[in-house]
Amino acid sequence: MINVIILGSGKVAKHLYTAFKVIPEVTIRQCYNRKGILLDDAQAQEDITTDLSQLKNADVYILAISDDSIQPVSEQLPFTNRLVVHVSGGKSIDVIDPKNNRGVFYALQTFSHGKEINFEQVPFCIESDNPVDQKLLSSLAGFLSKKVYPISSHKRSIIHVAAVFVNNFTNHLFSIGHDICQEHHIPFEILHGLIEETALKIKEMPPDKAQTGPALRNDTKTIEKHLNTLSVASQKEFYSTFTKAIQTKYGKEL
Repeated sequence: MINVIILGSGKVAKHLYTAFKVIPEVTIRQCYNRKGILLDDAQAQEDITTDLSQLKNADVYILAISDDSIQPVSEQLPFTNRLVVHVSGGKSIDVIDPKNNRGVFYALQTFSHGKEINFEQVPFCIESDNPVDQKLLSSLAGFLSKKVYPISSHKRSIIHVAAVFVNNFTNHLFSIGHDICQEHHIPFEILHGLIEETALKIKEMPPDKAQTGPALRNDTKTIEKHLNTLSVASQKEFYSTFTKAIQTKYGKEL
């Protein structure tokens, strides 16, 4: 049995709580956040504390809080020599105060309120200061996922940059596509099949081999027509930037 305490009340904290509460090998001993927010509708109010000094004993303390809060909160923890981990993709293990054993429990996934996550296929990147804690974190992650990787802080920061490109930036492009459709009274769902096929295709071939479109073909007439169609300056800028990037990569110029 692994006893955990979750600190935080955001999306990651709530998703982890929901996932852990149904795992027999894991006990959520307590949760902490400054406002006493319940992480689940069925959670009892007495299982939440707003006072760090009232934290119970646990095997793992999970700091599911903002990146900027990790260091100050870890410094305020009223104990030493216990395992404290954060869930950040971009922060080093070293931001946790060294008075405790330190670790990272990073789920490589995008989290949104109201959207359930199947953790079985979510990669977990774990890191710790010592082999004993590494084994514990590996077991804890293994209860959630079939994909558990020991990853250093340096490599995790690289993964995080790549993740921003394939998730955050891609979603912003989806948003632009949605705006364009909305402006011209076209249902965005007409693009759903294309989006799904694009995502599925890169599981079968390298993205370089999957690239298509007017930029790759150096179809200047279509490129010019698209730019003239766009009415928002930022959309034109994105279109031009990505067109140039594709053509540079594949050895062509506008």
